[in-house]
Amino acid sequence: MFERGYVAARSGHSRGSTVDLTLYHLATGELAPMGGGHDLMDAVSRHGAQGITPTEAPNRRHLRSVMAAAGFGSYECEWWHYTLDGEPHPDTYFDFPITCSNGSGMTPALRGTRQTDRGRGTY
Repeated sequence: MFERGYVAARSGHSRGSTVDLTLYHLATGELAPMGGGHDLMDAVSRHGAQGITPTEAPNRRHLRSVMAAAGFGSYECEWWHYTLDGEPHPDTYFDFPITCSNGSGMTPALRGTRQTDRGRGTY
């Protein structure tokens, strides 16, 4: 998987600048058909892949255009994967537990560690 470009030893996800997402229909809550499914490590997951339907292709293009307008770049191997352009911590890999705050959402724990290309530190 590493050689094929689907799994990274270090990822923008752990830098806090990359998201995996899809589209859904507000009226129904149903996921929009995107072709290939999320986290499918196959050629059909690429942007511009052959073999997806006439409904799935425009959905992918729409997601890509919305994310580009919001300042995110796409990853060619995965239609769902976007990284913030000019990410604020390109050399830092965060490693800390995530805890739930009053059941209202996710917030970082009070203490964690971060790893940069120069080593680990605690904050």
